[in-house]
Amino acid sequence: MSETIKTDVLIVGAGPCGLFAVFELGLLDIKAHLVDILDKVGGQCAELYPEKPIYDIPGIPEITGQGLTQSLMAQIKPFNPTFHLGEMVTGIENIGDPLYRVTTTAGKTFETKVVVIAAGGGSFQPKRPPIEGIEPYEEKSVFYAVRKMDAFRDKNIVIVGGGDSALDWTLNLHPIAKRVTLVHRRDDFRGAPDSVNKMRSLVASGSMDLRIGQIASLEGGDGQLEAISVKDKDGKLDRVACDAMLPFFGLTMKLGPISDWKLDMDDELVKVDVSTFETNRHGIFAIGDINTYPGKLKLILSGFHEGALMAHRAHHYVHPEKRLVFQYTTSSTSLQKKLGVA
Repeated sequence: MSETIKTDVLIVGAGPCGLFAVFELGLLDIKAHLVDILDKVGGQCAELYPEKPIYDIPGIPEITGQGLTQSLMAQIKPFNPTFHLGEMVTGIENIGDPLYRVTTTAGKTFETKVVVIAAGGGSFQPKRPPIEGIEPYEEKSVFYAVRKMDAFRDKNIVIVGGGDSALDWTLNLHPIAKRVTLVHRRDDFRGAPDSVNKMRSLVASGSMDLRIGQIASLEGGDGQLEAISVKDKDGKLDRVACDAMLPFFGLTMKLGPISDWKLDMDDELVKVDVSTFETNRHGIFAIGDINTYPGKLKLILSGFHEGALMAHRAHHYVHPEKRLVFQYTTSSTSLQKKLGVA
């Protein structure tokens, strides 16, 4: 049995909302540990589009998913949170009012007064395309996310799909790749019209290739692709040389053990009180994409707002003997000392 880890708050999920929650809690002298199933912080931002621009963060005209993660990590550094990565919460048991015992797949046990669920859409995994024998190539020359664009420089790349992700990465990787070929089962795309038009313009100019059909087979040894075969609607096969393939068939979200936590749910989303973002269980909160309430918008900025209100309610459980006085970081010397800027 591992030693029980005691903390004020346990945050489930280390994406942008979970990270910003550390900041809001830290201002109120509340310490936090974070657990995330991924092997790094940043959630979907870092996993799915680390180098893709985000345009709707207030006051920041443009920032990448990785850039946002790095900024949030710098912002919460004064509060020294502890991260437990590559593990998933498996169980939660009420042992006080409120006090919870939480266990993880790594065999760790936490005792915490407050649990904050900031798990996005739950644990997620890409949908694998129905291509026989694809497994040996995965994470060697078949990738379901672009974590570093430069890894594809001067390579022949096949991108598969017809949605925004496929089109966006076609346009983003085209300038650095040796050749980009987009494969889609039909000549009709679900992505943004502007992206579709730009893609078709590149095809018309001969700068990239478009193949209408489905991937029939893969060629190559030791996990390294050499070519793919595309079958068109008439059954004709077209061989395309490639060094890497990026299939974008969407994601499968799995709520996981959260569904067993006796929380009020609506279509696999956690219902919350909009004044505090507390669930039906005292001391358990849900912020970000995992929650639902009337008028909910799945935006990062909404999750930041939810984290701020959550922290003020969490203070009631963590420091019940202390009166909470609202302060501004711009004028409060005590808050500025906590941030190391006084």
